[in-house]
Amino acid sequence: MARNDSFFLERWIAYYGKQLGEENLYIYLDGVDQPIPKNTGKANVIHCERVAEHVVKAEKRRLGFLSDVAAELLKKFDLVIGVDADEFLVVDPQCGQSLAQYLSTVSINSCLSGLGFDIGQHLTLEPTLDYSKSFLEQREYALLSSRYTKPSVISKPVRWGSGFHRVKGHNFHIDPNLYLFHFGSVDMEMIRMRFQDKDRMATGREKHIQKRAKTMHIISAKKALTNEKWLIFVRWFQTFVRPVFAWNKPSMAFWNAVVKVPERFKGII
Repeated sequence: MARNDSFFLERWIAYYGKQLGEENLYIYLDGVDQPIPKNTGKANVIHCERVAEHVVKAEKRRLGFLSDVAAELLKKFDLVIGVDADEFLVVDPQCGQSLAQYLSTVSINSCLSGLGFDIGQHLTLEPTLDYSKSFLEQREYALLSSRYTKPSVISKPVRWGSGFHRVKGHNFHIDPNLYLFHFGSVDMEMIRMRFQDKDRMATGREKHIQKRAKTMHIISAKKALTNEKWLIFVRWFQTFVRPVFAWNKPSMAFWNAVVKVPERFKGII
């Protein structure tokens, strides 16, 4: 579900359409004023009535609605993937399988997560994003963020928490071959433009956008880990270190782990 996000939506359709088939995509536009993406193809696009609310209330309503939608879709499909327009669930290229092929081989009791890669612009090494090129050709660094290790894949009706960050009443499982790439912090100039979006500012999203700028500053300040053994360790860390107030959400505690994205992911998105 998205509003004022055609930039990401067009890339979202291109990626997931290739991985899953356009006819299996469901996009909910927040407001009847929202334009249909140019490359919609066979994707299912539904306009919803716009309800202008503060971000906290809006997120609860949005994920309640999407949880209901997912429950209906599970009457037709074996699995449902719930992600935002700037999030891309990716199978490790070493597996040699598409997303649909890989998920068909995995046992999922209720939900499944990919390790969260919060991609950010390295402010001293990487230039402003060239919109004509793929993201991962231009961005090499990620913050390993538990915020984006989301239970994106579900096999039965559940209730997602705000932002897809958890499934209420269920544990989470981080798959060893799945990654959730988040691109909300991909470019500083894009962040500045979002501060000018009156819709976002009117609903209290300023702090949310500031968090994305913070990701870029962390990535720019820290030396990146390059040994992929760290990815295995972080999966373990997020599995066993959890917030006291939310046992069914992963945590990085106070550790800001920055990694260099493995070369084999370049050009995928």
